Amino acid sequence: MSHLNTEIDRLKVDTIEMWSLVLNQLEKAKTAIETFDENLANDINANEKRVDAFELKLDMDCENILALFNPVANDLRFVLSVLKINYNLERIGDYAKGISRCIRETCEPFSKEVLRETHITSMFEIAIDMLRGTLQAFESETNTNAIAVFKKDQYLDKVNKDANMVIAEIIKRNPEKINDTLQLLSFIRKLERVGDQVQNIAEEIVFYLEAKVIKHSKIKKV
Repeated sequence: MSHLNTEIDRLKVDTIEMWSLVLNQLEKAKTAIETFDENLANDINANEKRVDAFELKLDMDCENILALFNPVANDLRFVLSVLKINYNLERIGDYAKGISRCIRETCEPFSKEVLRETHITSMFEIAIDMLRGTLQAFESETNTNAIAVFKKDQYLDKVNKDANMVIAEIIKRNPEKINDTLQLLSFIRKLERVGDQVQNIAEEIVFYLEAKVIKHSKIKKV
């Protein structure tokens, strides 16, 4: 095995490890919202330093491979894709941290009814499923799960679009909880952005595997 192949394999392993860490952060954020577990929220905040450290390491590793080995074709696409995926993963980690911070600023737990009414629980489930699907696509080097992301993201967009009206109705019923209710709107916005970041990741996987740029392609609207 060449030195380049060794470095590519190591980069893939490290990227998967970061991916898994960010996925775990998002899963913890979901549990923290449902259980109002402030300790779990603090754990998410602490682990963000690991996410940031991974981002810096992966960026440096990609730059070293480009500078030292001058990869071409599939290897070049892989490294360029990892550079962008790395950024998207770090952003998702930021959103998980932002959600955990909101939990610490909220006065009391949210009811299951409110979480259902705002679709926050289902948003979490879909966002986590999307991120897990892209990880599986990256590991197996097949684009089926990556392409499936685009349709799933439409649900997150729809909930986000309707969010103002839903939140306004909840505030009307519970005007004394306006600050806490507005935190729900913040969760919805962040989860919609998570979906956008996962879409970007899926685009990079397709680019790496098929040498196709689908950023503005109709395939995303299937």
